Order: sequence, then C-alpha cells, then structure tokens
Amino acid sequence: MKIKYLKLDKIDGPLIMLSGVKHATYDEIVDIEVAGQKPKKGRVVQIDRDKVIIQVFESTTGISLTNSSVAFSGKPMQIPLSKDILGRVFNGIGEPIDGAGFYAENKYEIGGRPINPVGRKYPRNYIQTGISSIDGLTTLIRGQKLPIFSGDGLPHNQLAAQIVKQAKIAEADAGNSNTENFAIVFAAMGIKHDEAEYFKKQFELSGVSSRVVMYVNLADEPIVERITTPRCALTAAEYLAFEHDMHILVIMTNMTSYCEALREISSAREEVPSRKGYPGYLYSDLASLYERAGMIKNAKGSITQIPILTMPNDDIAHPVPDLTGFITEGQIILSRELFQKNINPPINILPSLSRLMKDGIGEGYTREDHPDVANQVFSAYSHVKDVRALAQVIGEDDISEIDRKYMEFGRQFEQKLLNQGFDTNRNIEQTLNLMWELLTVLPKEELNRLNPELIQKYYKG
Repeated sequence: MKIKYLKLDKIDGPLIMLSGVKHATYDEIVDIEVAGQKPKKGRVVQIDRDKVIIQVFESTTGISLTNSSVAFSGKPMQIPLSKDILGRVFNGIGEPIDGAGFYAENKYEIGGRPINPVGRKYPRNYIQTGISSIDGLTTLIRGQKLPIFSGDGLPHNQLAAQIVKQAKIAEADAGNSNTENFAIVFAAMGIKHDEAEYFKKQFELSGVSSRVVMYVNLADEPIVERITTPRCALTAAEYLAFEHDMHILVIMTNMTSYCEALREISSAREEVPSRKGYPGYLYSDLASLYERAGMIKNAKGSITQIPILTMPNDDIAHPVPDLTGFITEGQIILSRELFQKNINPPINILPSLSRLMKDGIGEGYTREDHPDVANQVFSAYSHVKDVRALAQVIGEDDISEIDRKYMEFGRQFEQKLLNQGFDTNRNIEQTLNLMWELLTVLPKEELNRLNPELIQKYYKG
C-alpha cells in the first residue's frame, strides 16, 4: 500500500518540497492529488536525507501546502510503446494528444542509457535527405549525430520538415521495402502552436505522417515536460530500432529551448550556475541524449540523430552549440548572409562538416567520384571567398580572368546547388551530376583535387 504525504513544506515554481519521506529514490515518479483538480504527476529530482524535491509535470497553479497529497510510485517514468505509435502525436510525457486513445502492454523507462562504446558498430551507409548541400558536401551517415546550428529567424523549421519529407535510406539497406524499414521520430521542445501545426500539416500533405511519430512540447506548456520530451522520443526510437529492426532518424528541435528549461529548473533548485547561468552538468546532460544514437553490433536497426538548435545572437561559441559540437560528429550551419540573398536552404558549407562522411561515400555507397568531387567543390568555393574579398578592395574589373571564372562559379554554385528550395528533392546522382556541371565553369587546369580518370569520365567542359 502506498503511503500518502499530506503536507508540503514549500512550493517554488515547478518544484515542491517534502520532508519526512522514507525510501524515496532518484527519478522516481510520484502521484499528486490536488483538491478540486485532476491528478498530476511529478518526478523526484533531489534527495537530502528525508527531504525530497519533486518536479511537477504540468503546472503547480492551485497547489497549496495543505490541499494536496503525494504518493510515491516506486518506479521511474515509463511510457507505453508498440509499433502503433507510428503516425501518432504525443505530448512531452508520452500521452496521446491527437484525439485517439493509445494502449500498449509493455512500458519502457525513458531514462535509457548511452550505447556502450564496446558494443557499437561503426557507421557506414548514408541517409539521403534529398538536399544537395547535405548529401553532396556534408553527407549524413546512418548512426551519426549531425546537428543543425541555426539562428533566430532562419528557416530551420522548413529545413527540418523537408528532411522528414524526403529522407530515405539506400534501397540495398532497406530490405524489401524502403518505407517499411525506415521511420522518423520527431521531438519538438518549446515550439509555438503555429509551428506545431505547420509540422503536422507538412507531414500530412506530403503523405509521410504514417511513418512519423511526434512528441510535442509547446511553448506554453510546463518546462518540466520539456526535459522529458527528447527522452520519450529517444526511448521510442530505441524500441523501434532494436526491437523491430528499423532504421530510425530522430530530429530534435529546439535543443536551445531544452537547455534553457534545464537552466530554469537548475536555478529553482538553487544549484551553483556555470557559464551563462547554465548548470555545470550541461555537457553530461546533452551527452546522455546524443550518445543514444548509433548502431549496435548484431542489431539490424540503427538510430541517427539530427538535433536542431538556435544560436543566441548567432554566437557559435555560446554554451549550447559549443558543447553540442564537442559531443556530435560534425555540424550543419545555416547562414544569415545566404538567407538574406534569398538562398534556401541557406546552408553555409565551408564551416559545416560531417566527420563520418568519408567512410560512407564513394564506390559501393554513393558513387566512386563523390569524395574527389566534394573536395574539389569545397576547394573552389573556398577560393571564391578569397576572390570576393579581393574584388571588394580593388574592384571586380581589375581582378584576373581566372578569378572572374571563380566569381562566376560562386554565383552559379549558390543559385543552382545551394538554392534548391524546400520542395525540391534531388537524389544523389542528380546532386553529383550538378556538382560536375558547376565545375565546368572552371578550366581543367584548376581541378587539381580530381583524379584525371574521373575528369575524363565526368567533366563535360
């Protein structure tokens, strides 16, 4: 029989404090009954001898020190899961919010654990997003963690929706059916109501909603729920990947909202703040999420992650992008300069990087020319930046003929390859052919990073 504690010591924002508690455990779920209100749930986040601090899911509005009772469940937070979650929408604590009921016999703890490095399998095959700047130059590898660094006002939501609509794995990796073996788990934290509706509408119109499961925490919902949203999503991803042998792409937006919720709760708990007020354990907390991606030896499924975060004031040295960059395997960076030129998606390829790209492209994966042509395009576009800086000083009329060709290459690269819009879906062949087409703007002598045999086969200049 559960013991009910009838008197609270203190209420502070989303936290309630109790004393005289026996046998409580960290992360344990509690049931809170409030007079005149529907029951609430909470989670134990701090224990000091017989004193306990509980995070309340939902709001603490209406709770007083004497009108509520607290019962400890003896279990950590669990969510029900079955393959029927595909096509459904849940809130940040795993409850359905799409108007239909949901029942599953098995429940799973959302805590999870990072994949043991000894049991990891090295990622190899790529995931095609249909976006040339990603597939061609910062290729997403199955089992990778590849974040998108954005800024306020940049179209990261449109980019996320485009990836969900277009992403697929190679036919050879998908078994009999590309769609049956591949699914997307979408976690949204602290987004506005119109953004949530945008995502739902985009997935429905494109016909992909049946292979997407959404976990949504809205901006006006409790910040405590924001902390559990990505954990519910990753638990669902692990279930589908390792119990149903599926390849799962997890998209999490916005990780900055998640970190700000962590900071707010840390402040309420009166913890000593670290850089910019974030808790000192921000790195390990983010790692506990990011490291749940990957592939396991002897398991057929995989989990790939694309966390999306906004950089306050476009500052890449801000703690959230800074720590994320340490944990993940590269980054895709959106550029405000390109966005202002009406180039969409505005991906700045020069500071963007996919550290696992080299092992998942080339012959047997994408095409034999992919590594070399990607290197050549990077090199050429990097030179474009130098030429543009020179032209600003001496004027475009006074630069050399070869520099003019690089200026033209830069213009065509941005307009033809980067500026593909949010509705164009290109396969890897189309992307690579377009990269070769752009290189024909330059004379053969400038293509010093390409094998002569590849130039003879693909260069049409």
